[in-house]
Amino acid sequence: MQNLFRQLLLCLLWLWLPVSHAADTGWLRAADNDHASIRLRAQAQQAGDARLLLDVALEKGWKTYWRSPGEGGIAPAIKWQTPLEMDWRWPVPQRFEVAGISTQGYHGNVTFPVTLRGKLPEKLSGVLTLSTCSNVCILTDYPFSLDLSAPAGADFSYDFTRAMGTLPLKDGLTSQLEAGYGAGKLTVTATRDAGWQKPELFIDTLADTDFGKPNYQVEGQNLTVTVPVSDGWGEAAPELRGKTLSVVLADSGQAQESRVKVGEASMADNSFSLGWVLLMALAGGLILNVMPCVLPVLAMKLGSIMQAQGADRRSVRLQFMASSAGIVTSFLVLALMMTALRLSNQALGWGIQFQNPWFIAGMALVMVLFSASLLGLFEIRLSSGVSTFLATRGGNNLRGHFLQGAFATLLATPCTAPFLGTAVSVALLAPLPLLWGLFLAMGIGMSLPWLLIAAWPGLALHLPRPGRWMNVVRLILGLMMLGSALWLGSLLTVHIGQKPTLVLLVVVTVALLLGTLWRWGWRVAASSCLAVLIAIAVAFPLLQGERKSLMEDRIAWQPLSEQAITKALAENKRVFVDVTADWCVTCKANKFNVLLREDVQKALTADDVVALRGDWSRPSDTISEFLRARQSVAIPFNQIYGPGLEQGRILPPLLSRDDVLQTLTDAKGQ
Repeated sequence: MQNLFRQLLLCLLWLWLPVSHAADTGWLRAADNDHASIRLRAQAQQAGDARLLLDVALEKGWKTYWRSPGEGGIAPAIKWQTPLEMDWRWPVPQRFEVAGISTQGYHGNVTFPVTLRGKLPEKLSGVLTLSTCSNVCILTDYPFSLDLSAPAGADFSYDFTRAMGTLPLKDGLTSQLEAGYGAGKLTVTATRDAGWQKPELFIDTLADTDFGKPNYQVEGQNLTVTVPVSDGWGEAAPELRGKTLSVVLADSGQAQESRVKVGEASMADNSFSLGWVLLMALAGGLILNVMPCVLPVLAMKLGSIMQAQGADRRSVRLQFMASSAGIVTSFLVLALMMTALRLSNQALGWGIQFQNPWFIAGMALVMVLFSASLLGLFEIRLSSGVSTFLATRGGNNLRGHFLQGAFATLLATPCTAPFLGTAVSVALLAPLPLLWGLFLAMGIGMSLPWLLIAAWPGLALHLPRPGRWMNVVRLILGLMMLGSALWLGSLLTVHIGQKPTLVLLVVVTVALLLGTLWRWGWRVAASSCLAVLIAIAVAFPLLQGERKSLMEDRIAWQPLSEQAITKALAENKRVFVDVTADWCVTCKANKFNVLLREDVQKALTADDVVALRGDWSRPSDTISEFLRARQSVAIPFNQIYGPGLEQGRILPPLLSRDDVLQTLTDAKGQ
C-alpha cells in the first residue's frame, strides 16, 4: 500500500511539475484550472533555430484569446527564463459576443506554431500565461521546461505542417482591399471575384484604440465592413488616418492577413457614383418643396406673392432671390453644424434639432404668430423690431424674404424625401469637402422653384387681380399654418408629458379665440369657437377609435438592440428593424401607407419574425450608434435580417408594400 502511494505521488509530480530532459512537456494542467490542458513540444533545427508547438485543449464552453483579444481578455504569452527571439504565429480566430462585448479567440482545441531564433540553450525554461473564459475568467501560469537535445516525437513535423495550414495566407482571397476612417468608425472595403458567403474581419488592436463588433454589407463581389472605434472608455478614438492596420479577412474556409493603410472614409454606398449622389441631393432638395413639412412656408410665400400684385419684375426677382439665398445659407449653416459635431465626435443626424423641446416650442410659437397674422388678428409691420425679421411680406426690405427661406429649411429637416435619405447619409459620413458639396447641392435643389420665379418674375405677376378671393386664401393659409403649429406643439408630448402638452395647446387655442373676439367681435368668435368644438368632437372619436379599427398596429414591437438581432438570428428567425420618431413625417407616411396594411401586419406577426423598433424622438446614443454602424444618419430607417439575409438588407426611406413583403420572403432563405 505504501509503495502504491509512492507511485501515485510520482505520477502526480510528473503531471504538475515542469518536465526537464525532454522535448515534450506532455499535457499539463493547473490545480486551479481544470478546464484547460496545455502541451509544448520542440524540435531543434540545423541552422540553430528551433520549432515549437503549443497545444491548448479547452473543455466545452471555454475559450482563450487571439493576439488581439478585442474588447476583453488577455492573449497567451510565454515568459522565457532566458530572453529569446520568438516568432509566434496565430491561426485564424473566431468572434465571441458576450453581454455586448466583442472578443476574438478560440474554443475547443487549437495549436500555435512558434519559431525560436538565434543562439538557443539546450534547455528551454519559461512560464506560459493563459487566459481562459466561460462565465468567469481564469488567468493561469504553466511553468515548463524543454530539452532541445532530446529528439522530437515522430508526429512533430506532420503536426507542425498541419498547424501552419491553419494560418491566414498573405494573399489569394481578395483582389482589392482598402480602409478608411471617419465619424468614429473604420470602413474596410474588399472585392472577391468568387463573391462572399460569411465574411469575418479581425483587426489587430492599436494603442489606446478599441474596435467594436463589425457590421457586414455584401453586394455581389463587394464587401463593406464598418467597425465602431473608441478609446476603450466610450470616448472618441485617436486619429487613425495615415496609420497602418494588420487585418485578417476570412470567408468559407479561406483567410488572408494583410496590412492596409487607413485613408479617408469612403462614400457610404459605393454602388453610387459621386455624380449620381449629387443628382440625388438636387432631386431630394427639390422634392422637399412639396413635402408636408414645407407647406406652411409655401403658404407664407403665396401670401407675399398676393401682396406683390403691384410690384415690378425687379422687386419680385429680388424677393425670390433673397428667399433662395436664405435656403442655401441655411443648408451651409447645417453643414457647418454637422462639421463641428463630427470634429467633436458627437452624434450626427438629419433632423436631430427636433429632439430639442426648446427648438420645437420656438418653431411652434413662430407658426402661431404667422397664423394669427394671416387670420388678421394683428399685423406684422417692418418697423416693429424683431417682427421685421419674422415678416411674411417684406416690401423693399429683403430680410423677411431671406428668413422665409431659412425657415423653410428648418421645417424641411423632419422630412426625408425620396433620394434625400441616401444623399444625407453619404454627406454626413463623407470627407468634409464632400459633405459641404452635398449640402450645397441640397440647398440649390430646394431653392430651384424660388430661383425659377427669380429668373421669370412674370410667373408670379400673372396671378389673378386682388379681390375678395384673397381673404379666403388668407384664411386657408392661416389655418394651414395653425395646423402645423398644433402638430409641432404635439411633439412636446415625449418631452413634457401628455397633460402639460394638452394644457399648452388649449391655452394657445383659447388665446386665439380671445384674439378673434377682440379683433372681429363676438359673432366671428362664436363661430370660430363652434368650429373648434365640432373639430374636437369629430377628431376625438376618430383618434380613440383608430386603435380599434382596421389600422390597428398588432405587431409586438420590442426594443431595438444589436443583442436582440444577434439572438433572433441565432434562433433562426427573421428580424424587421424600424427606426422612427414622432417628428418624422416620412415615418408617419410609412406607418399608415405600408406598415399598418393588413398583409404587412400579417407578415410581421408571423411566429418566426421579431419586430424591433427604435424611437429617436428624443436623443439616444444607442440608436445613434446603431445608425452610424450602418452608415445611416437619417430616418426612417428600416432593415430586414434572416437566415437568407444574415448581413441584413436596408430598405428605401419611402417604403412600399411589395419591397417589405418580398424582402421578408428573401430573408427566409432556403
